[in-house]
Amino acid sequence: MPERPAPPLVLASASPRRLDLLRQVGISPSEIFPAEIDETALPRELPRELARRLAEGKAQAVATSRPDTFVLGADTVVAVGRRILGKAESPDEAAKFLRLLSGRGHKVLGGVCILAPGGASAIRVVVTSVAFKRLSDIEIADYIAGDEWRGKAGAYAIQGMAARFVRQIGGSYTNIVGLPLFETVQMLTGLGFPTRF
Repeated sequence: MPERPAPPLVLASASPRRLDLLRQVGISPSEIFPAEIDETALPRELPRELARRLAEGKAQAVATSRPDTFVLGADTVVAVGRRILGKAESPDEAAKFLRLLSGRGHKVLGGVCILAPGGASAIRVVVTSVAFKRLSDIEIADYIAGDEWRGKAGAYAIQGMAARFVRQIGGSYTNIVGLPLFETVQMLTGLGFPTRF
């Protein structure tokens, strides 16, 4: 008797980086369905709590209309201590974020939530430590002029020109890009989604 095909996987994110990362390890979502949720941190919400809540919220928002699918929700939070650096709204705010990151360490917290058909689920927050070199005013101005900061948590993209700022990484590199691949594949496998090559 032939195997029944696995239910489809829906990616609850508009991020092209997350889609590229999944495809890099041989996982191609059958649908991209960006979740429309408010990503504003709640008063006194810690970075880990925010990453978890947003990942879960995105997955649940999509799962209500896609009950017979696997749904993957993810979010990336950049934090210096308890201070959360969201997506900069302007060049001035992006420069402010980069000055704060200059010469110090910060955390990138990747929330991942997978909802499976039948109600099973898995959720995890993966933390990566990143240390920037000290940035000059010229380096910050040049980076801001390149527009790579737009739409990025913490106002930088490690897979782009900002790679020259990174002195040290502790943990998952792909988590900084947008999705911790090792953990995501393990979660999908544990829920019964086929992840073989």
